[in-house]
Amino acid sequence: MAEKKAKKPGFKISGKKKPKPVAKKTPVPSKLKSVGKTKPAPRPKIAPTPPPAKKETEEERNLRLKRLLVEKRKEILKEIKNDTSRYIKGESKQLVDTALDDGDWSIVDLAEDINLMHLSSHRDDLQKLDEAIRKLNEGTYGICEDCGDEISEKRLNILPYAIYCIDCKEKREKIEEMQRREGLL
Repeated sequence: MAEKKAKKPGFKISGKKKPKPVAKKTPVPSKLKSVGKTKPAPRPKIAPTPPPAKKETEEERNLRLKRLLVEKRKEILKEIKNDTSRYIKGESKQLVDTALDDGDWSIVDLAEDINLMHLSSHRDDLQKLDEAIRKLNEGTYGICEDCGDEISEKRLNILPYAIYCIDCKEKREKIEEMQRREGLL
């Protein structure tokens, strides 16, 4: 007597697995077949080029540069005024009033030295700006004092009182560095 196993839902009777259904592949149209039969792609429309930017005249350039120099000069004068008024109002006087020993006095001296160095730096910048304005009026502004080439507009916008082009300034800095190493400076 052969015993038959009862079928349970969800279980397989035999050890054979059923093959999974495979999706039918749909043919993809080949681009190569239709190369000769299609119309060429339309060319993209190019917007008309705008008229060339108006070239800045020498007079307009000088006027723009003079405004830049004068604006920078005003900024420095404003900083000097603020630094001087803070000094006079007594920010350093507070340090003097609280100084009790030599350590405190050295801090007071250091603070005054820093303030004076800051003012001295502003004075030097003002002198350089005044010199740049003078050169602009003479027509020699923006010309390197070493090689005679024009200083780039980009450099003048960043450092309006530059007197050397980038190449000459780098050469000078290398020479100064070598002299420092040798102890000449």
